[in-house]
Amino acid sequence: MSDMSMAIRSFVRRGVGAARLDPWTYEEVEADRGANGQAALMVALSAVAAGLGSIQNHGLGGVLWYTAAALAGWYVWAAIAWLIGTRWLPTPETRADHGELLRTIGFSSAPGVLRVLGLFAPIAGVVFLVSTVWMLVAMVVAVRQALDYCTTARAIAVCALGFPVYALTLALSLLLLGPWPI
Repeated sequence: MSDMSMAIRSFVRRGVGAARLDPWTYEEVEADRGANGQAALMVALSAVAAGLGSIQNHGLGGVLWYTAAALAGWYVWAAIAWLIGTRWLPTPETRADHGELLRTIGFSSAPGVLRVLGLFAPIAGVVFLVSTVWMLVAMVVAVRQALDYCTTARAIAVCALGFPVYALTLALSLLLLGPWPI
């Protein structure tokens, strides 16, 4: 089996494990310092899926916009989660760097790949709502694993404190994109 084939299999396995909310998958990507590219690819795929799923609203330019905004938002969100988790809400077990949060949070966007189903207008709203909630739950698992928390409550607190900043960034991005096709 070629290296490329193995990398693709690893990426798909990790994406499925992340979507299944498997803590061991998040531990694996947290520990793999070489998985930053895979995490970025997962964020980009999720964003492309969102762009395609809403192409009737924003056109092809929306796909590019969603992707750029998602990659920027991912980086910022990982920094915010790191700051809150390691400086404001650490436990004695908390050991993390920005890269660990980048990798785990990147893979928490795996359920967002389903947003491509937004192409089917009758279910678009439901698809976006379900995948967004699923991604938020996955983000809690990602934060819990990356910050080595023993409880989910602390990870929820990190996400609850940091998510509004991420959501504001996303909302501003959508406002800049506007309702018009590009």
